[in-house]
Amino acid sequence: MSSERRSLARAALTLAIALVAGAAGTARAQANVSGQIVLVERQGAEPSDLRSAVVYLEPVGKIVRTASASPAPREASIAMTQREFVPHVRVVQAGGSVSFPNQDPFSHNVFSNAEAGPFDLGLYRRGVSKVATFARPGIYPVYCNIHSRMVSFVIAVPSSNVGVVGTDGRFMIPDVAPGTYQLTAWHERAGTHVVKDVVVPPSGVSGLRIVLDARAYVPGPHLNKFGLPYAATRGDRY
Repeated sequence: MSSERRSLARAALTLAIALVAGAAGTARAQANVSGQIVLVERQGAEPSDLRSAVVYLEPVGKIVRTASASPAPREASIAMTQREFVPHVRVVQAGGSVSFPNQDPFSHNVFSNAEAGPFDLGLYRRGVSKVATFARPGIYPVYCNIHSRMVSFVIAVPSSNVGVVGTDGRFMIPDVAPGTYQLTAWHERAGTHVVKDVVVPPSGVSGLRIVLDARAYVPGPHLNKFGLPYAATRGDRY
């Protein structure tokens, strides 16, 4: 091989190594954001399951990113089984949809009167599944117009950076591009808590402590889809 060809080969190898290193650097630029959610409850209250808490980041300004390893889904499902919504809480990206399959041997009527986007799927029987779209970010309480104790929540988030929360409240949001974010945490008993201007460096952020106050939470009945109390004499006859 001539010296000119050897020089070209070395140059090509150097370029390939640089490209691989650059790609690895880009991959390493994705950081983790972690911390713990603490739920403050009234004295004597039964402890809540913190796995149903939701925490996510919304970018402030323009951020260059790659796809998240665990993005919020565009499509999800909440089953109706044994007069319960399963799971109790479901996260979906705003603009996405959730299907509600009926697995009970009687009818259900799924509805929500949420300000972000009310919907009513009507009455349908076992083996049928209907879909609701959640166009706007927000908290959507979901009920059954037949069975008053059936309650679930769809959390439509504006970002794919959503954390996984453990039983002890510890959470991690993976693959976050460096930049400035607004962090939002939610729990059924405490509502929504917003922490502004969380700056994420390339090394990530750890040790965040998010305190949610549930001391004012009082469980109570909700209204039906017509805005009226459920009939006291109505049994689960569907």
